[in-house]
Amino acid sequence: MEKVHIGHHISQQFNEELEDIRTRMLAMGGLVEQQLADALKALTEGDTELAERVITGDYRVNAMEVSIDEECNRVLARRQPAASDLRLVVAVIKTITDLERIGDQAERVARMSLRLTRSNADRRPYSSLRNLGERVRQQLHDTLDAYARMDTEAAVQIARADLQIDRDYDALSRELITFMMEDPRTITWALDVMWSARALERIGDHARNICEYLIYLVKGKDVRHVSLEQMEAEARK
Repeated sequence: MEKVHIGHHISQQFNEELEDIRTRMLAMGGLVEQQLADALKALTEGDTELAERVITGDYRVNAMEVSIDEECNRVLARRQPAASDLRLVVAVIKTITDLERIGDQAERVARMSLRLTRSNADRRPYSSLRNLGERVRQQLHDTLDAYARMDTEAAVQIARADLQIDRDYDALSRELITFMMEDPRTITWALDVMWSARALERIGDHARNICEYLIYLVKGKDVRHVSLEQMEAEARK
């Protein structure tokens, strides 16, 4: 594990500004993680009140994104950072965009949970959906933990775990298609479950993006659109 040195400037205020945007980004991540956990609980337990809280609480995620983005722009304008400092600001700007989109997907899961609860949907696919949701929630948690520790090796392992999420999503999709083929009356709720699963799969993709930004921040290498093997090689250099 390699550390990016934050707080090594002559200007103490600059040190504090850099640490502040990183801390605020992680706080935003914590809020998004809680939104996802609540959305999953609402979905699997049919908790409509909790689902409503997730939906109405999404504005907080959006507000944090705007606030952090504005602070990053102020740092860029006033400090004109270079090298690792510039990478930190750029990585934070990119990361909060993905966190906001994760928040949007969590809100979508909450909305689908309302539809499914009110329609008394068949709960047979919920076991697979619950497993997918827990895997995605853990991936997001591990991603934020790796970011807090600047752990690029963990970031690679998390990105690799996204392959299993894709496999779980594909298996659940096939299961739902079977339900719809056997009984057309299941189509409406099966599609709602499928949209929920799709939102969870997208959260996994956003978490992988954040892992890529972490490697860029620590190693200075852009590992977007490369294979896992190339990503791992860059993370270990």
